[in-house]
Amino acid sequence: MKNLVLAAFAALAIGTAADAAPLKIGVAAEPYPPFTSPDANGNWVGWEVDFMNAICKQAALECVITPTAWDGIIPALTSGQIDVIMSSMSITSERKKTIDFSDKYYNTPAMIMVAKDSAATPDAAGLTGKIIGVQVSTVHEAYTEKYFAPVASEVKTYQTQDEANQDLAAGRLDAAMADSVALQVFLDSDVGKACCKSAGMAADDKEILGDGVGFGLRKGDPLLATLNDAIKAIRADGTYDAITKTYFAFDVYGE
Repeated sequence: MKNLVLAAFAALAIGTAADAAPLKIGVAAEPYPPFTSPDANGNWVGWEVDFMNAICKQAALECVITPTAWDGIIPALTSGQIDVIMSSMSITSERKKTIDFSDKYYNTPAMIMVAKDSAATPDAAGLTGKIIGVQVSTVHEAYTEKYFAPVASEVKTYQTQDEANQDLAAGRLDAAMADSVALQVFLDSDVGKACCKSAGMAADDKEILGDGVGFGLRKGDPLLATLNDAIKAIRADGTYDAITKTYFAFDVYGE
């Protein structure tokens, strides 16, 4: 009888584990190389994807990438359509009013990109009278609105960063602001080499640009501690550095 009872409990435990739904990891639906992009077969690849896989393995979590429109990704989280945001989302005090964040997992500066023959500098004086492009609902949009909009000719917003990049290449913008690593990928492309250059890094403003990038979670989600432990573990055992070295020749963790 005892063996029968133990067998029944074991079967119940196996069934419960099997029935557990995978953790839905929300990423912005558009390509954002080198962090997250779909390949030719529709599989998501990039530094952030490899990082996610390492985190989920470390934490013994089954995870599935769930592409989500960037400008609706926080509502998708709070409404339960996704469980975690992993989409290069900066940790800011404004966003913390709505969601919780894990510890940071990378932190890179913001860059101003301009036309190749431009003499613009990455500040209000250098961007006076210019048309500036930014992706909507980003920290870069908020930064541009505070520092550059008062002196710019126009600030244009885009659903994706690639749209802003292409408009700069086509001469419809004078400048674009985004994460330096993401913009460098464009600058290293054939189109980017032909049209554009970096004007330099934007002056830091932690209140707007945040304290690095982290996982976004619903308020009070106990998964937060699990993810923080996993981040610490893969940084301590060398996994984080091994992943980073396959994409970058520099440290993206930052200060």
